[in-house]
Amino acid sequence: MEKKKNVKIEILVTIDQNYIKPLEVMMYSLKLNNLTEIFRIWLIHDNIDPLALAGLQKFATQIGMQIEAVAMNNNITFSDSLLNLHDYPKEMYFRLLSGEVLPQDLDRVLYLDPDILVINSLKPLWELDLKGKMFAAAVHEGLTDIMSSINKLRLGTTAGYFNSGIMLMDLTEMRKKVKIADITKAIEENHDTLILPDQDILNYLYGEDILKIPETKWNYDARAYSVYLTKSAGDHNTEWVMSQTAILHFCGKPKPWQKESHSRFKPLYLNYQQMVNRILAKQK
Repeated sequence: MEKKKNVKIEILVTIDQNYIKPLEVMMYSLKLNNLTEIFRIWLIHDNIDPLALAGLQKFATQIGMQIEAVAMNNNITFSDSLLNLHDYPKEMYFRLLSGEVLPQDLDRVLYLDPDILVINSLKPLWELDLKGKMFAAAVHEGLTDIMSSINKLRLGTTAGYFNSGIMLMDLTEMRKKVKIADITKAIEENHDTLILPDQDILNYLYGEDILKIPETKWNYDARAYSVYLTKSAGDHNTEWVMSQTAILHFCGKPKPWQKESHSRFKPLYLNYQQMVNRILAKQK
């Protein structure tokens, strides 16, 4: 991909109304640590209240970002197989189907979960050469990568088990290869073995079409500080994370905005949350 100055970085998020507050924190961290970049946020949703969307639009403008909301239910009809699986929200499939609803002249997008903090530049990831692959994503390997072995057995995959929370996506290739009929069929045939449906389907159907990126740089699992520290023989300490990691991902539960969370990085998250709250208070 040819590098250009001041090119707009296209960000994709897919949330329901419950995740608007975490999204605001994510957006603020993104802007604060990428001050020279221009971002456009594509929000694919199902039925977020118009007043809530208006508030989010106002916040985006306040921090110098552009947000475009796209209602998925106006574009795609979901089968019962997708809607009834383990009571997971259908928003989790929106990222895989985004090529069908985003503008046709958009050729790549960077998907980000809302439960992250961006603490360094995202430009190198945005400009990454996908080498012909459809996605770029990280594998949370841990110390021995036991889970990848389990998932290879469970899903019959041959690649590592990629985390779908941060993905660089080639929309042109996705429009050719990602079909809702294939996703529906895979869910119906593997219903009893799916644990994280969208992530399982990503790995099951498209695992061979994913370029692996370093997890400690682009998808740092905030639960696993001691694992990363041990694996790096003590090199990946807090100072290393703050200077070298671009994305802190608060995987699993509890989330850092919840009282039950005791993550090492919770104070950092709460600091960003406090700054966002101050901005919102001034708006009122």
